[in-house]
Amino acid sequence: MSAPAPTPAPLGASSAGGVGPSASAGGFGRHWRERAGGQAAGVLGKGLIGIYLSVLVLLPVAALLAKAGSGGLDAFWREVTSPEAQAAIKLTLVMSVIVVVVNAVFGTLIAWVLVRDEFPGKRVVNALIDLPFALPTIVAGVVLLALYGKGSPMGINVAFTRASIALALLFVTLPFVVRSVQPVLIELDRSMEEAAASLGAGPWTVLRRIVLPTLTPAIVSGVALSFARAVGEFGSLVLITGNLPFKTEVGSVYVFGQIQNDSLPAAAAVSVVLLVAALVVLGALTLVSRWRSRHVL
Repeated sequence: MSAPAPTPAPLGASSAGGVGPSASAGGFGRHWRERAGGQAAGVLGKGLIGIYLSVLVLLPVAALLAKAGSGGLDAFWREVTSPEAQAAIKLTLVMSVIVVVVNAVFGTLIAWVLVRDEFPGKRVVNALIDLPFALPTIVAGVVLLALYGKGSPMGINVAFTRASIALALLFVTLPFVVRSVQPVLIELDRSMEEAAASLGAGPWTVLRRIVLPTLTPAIVSGVALSFARAVGEFGSLVLITGNLPFKTEVGSVYVFGQIQNDSLPAAAAVSVVLLVAALVVLGALTLVSRWRSRHVL
């Protein structure tokens, strides 16, 4: 009797029971399709992000630059060097620097107290830090005018003075340094502080040599955000400062006044100067933060 004929292997399977050429080709094709689909999704996502940022950032900045330079460089220079524009720009930058220095010190102290200390009402204080974020700036101006203007219940009247500019800017920029430093303090390993203290280091030495180097990038980040906000602040200033030229008129209020006077190129020119100043400071602080981070590491 002859032996039975061998059963033919299924299509796509090898004679040894492994995966044959057809199955291998199918797996490769499926892998290629998945990879191509992932790449297509990535390209689509990047394209959408590019369009979104272009509409919200690049196009408005380009339009601002075009309007500022519509009369040529001579007209641009004439607008930004007029006595009133110079006074407004100088006042804005000086007050912004003062405010961020104060915020760097007191914002760090507030973050330290909120993280390291326990006291009654701590949750309420922690929630109040975010009030400037939630409160519309024009409402903040009304509140500040009611508290520190004419007929103040606190007996303090700083309305229509340069002190009112600092007060308003301090209010609206309060959360930036606090919220930048607070998470770093929470994650900070206290074992190094305890080890330094056990070796005889005093509180000031521990703060200067261990804590502050770790907090510096966060402080710089908060300061940069505070400066950018202070340079462009308008709502909280427009009421309490009185907008007096050469005295309490800041850059944003000057720009608003020029728009009301149908002098859009002048408004755009001063806006460009403020924008460039903010970008320069942000860039410088970013470089300092990166250098400090590498130096600490």
